[in-house]
Amino acid sequence: MGEGNRERRRARLRTTGERQRRRDAQRGPATPTSHGAAPPNLPEEHARRLVALAVDALRRGGDAQLDATLAELAEPGVPGWGRAVDRALFSGLEREVARSWQHGWQPAELVRVLTRELDRAAGALATDMVAAESRRYAAARIAPEWSRQLRDLDARPWWGADTDHARRFAERHGLDRLQTIRLAVRVTAVLRSLPRLQVLCPLPGQASSKATGDGIDPAKLARIRHLLAKAEATEFPEEAEALTGRAQELMARHSIDHAAVVAECGGTGEVHGRRLPVEAPYESYKAALLNVIAQANHCRAVWHRQLALCTVLGYPGDVDAVELLFTSLLVQATTAMRLAGSTRDRHGRSTTRSFRASFLSAFADRIGERLMLASHTGEREAVREHARAGTDLVPVLARRSARVEEAFHTTFPEVEQTELSMPTNAQGWEAGWAAADAATLHARDRVTS
Repeated sequence: MGEGNRERRRARLRTTGERQRRRDAQRGPATPTSHGAAPPNLPEEHARRLVALAVDALRRGGDAQLDATLAELAEPGVPGWGRAVDRALFSGLEREVARSWQHGWQPAELVRVLTRELDRAAGALATDMVAAESRRYAAARIAPEWSRQLRDLDARPWWGADTDHARRFAERHGLDRLQTIRLAVRVTAVLRSLPRLQVLCPLPGQASSKATGDGIDPAKLARIRHLLAKAEATEFPEEAEALTGRAQELMARHSIDHAAVVAECGGTGEVHGRRLPVEAPYESYKAALLNVIAQANHCRAVWHRQLALCTVLGYPGDVDAVELLFTSLLVQATTAMRLAGSTRDRHGRSTTRSFRASFLSAFADRIGERLMLASHTGEREAVREHARAGTDLVPVLARRSARVEEAFHTTFPEVEQTELSMPTNAQGWEAGWAAADAATLHARDRVTS
């Protein structure tokens, strides 16, 4: 918007204030206002209008109007104006956070996207608004997955009174008044632009107070984490393979045992979804790795390319297993890749990028086969043990697989398959092959996106 239009917009606001002041004058004296602000009994309403104008200018690229509106918001104005602006920004951000929950976003995802789109200060502001919004709900009415994310984010109202948040946030992050308001407006604009996602767990306030207990048993989880930590720390590929394979067997056995317990109660359990971040670079090959891990653990994975996220659908313990293995194997792959160093062709040109892409492609192929073998081994042992006890788990497992497929197609009815490009760097492929240390797959991986 040009200067003339901007002035007309501000003039219109001032005119509105003048009419209100004339009406107030008939009832009694009114305190003069500045910068087109509303009279003292309506400062927060006027602050909300200015915030809306600033967000609109930011989203449309109206730099001149944005700067003028931000300056008006940041100036002291009439007594109480600063508090009114802070309340308008704070309450507006809380509303946008609550709206994002309705659109499928979860706390960790919201903070991550604000940090990626803007900066760490934006992520910190998002964390504070998540903490503020979460105060509305009883702890028993917040899903365990949601509560875990709040703990991991350390989302808590550390600032005292809400009216002090802007000042204390600015002090904590070294911002002046104008910078703080600009940041809040930018965060508001990003929150309003977020696309809808699938709702994967009960929204805060809607969760059942009854714990499900569907995740991996804490004792088994500790043992699995120990095996994976040793696999990450070792310098020997054969040892890493054996440790990771053993962890996968334990996960598979736990999945079968849990299926048996649920079957004895006359059910199959509930399919669960979780979104996992997939960071650049080489995100498509990292998504391929997550895909094969999901398949080995009776889950389905979908890659949201634009958001750098993957959704994993499956039974809760299986989804836990996927997240654990993906995190561990990414560490192992990245470590091996960095140890290989940079590479060049015979003409001295850098081939590091193609080397690493091919490395990860081969790593995903080999890991997929190795995990499938380990999973089948664990499952066969568990099924035999339950069969000796008189429980036939074959139909139970078939029903669970069908439930996962049904949930997958219901949640993502228009999903497409994206086939990855063939690796072009033979040296990188061979290095990834060696790092994974497993048999090759018979077909190219396809990553759901």
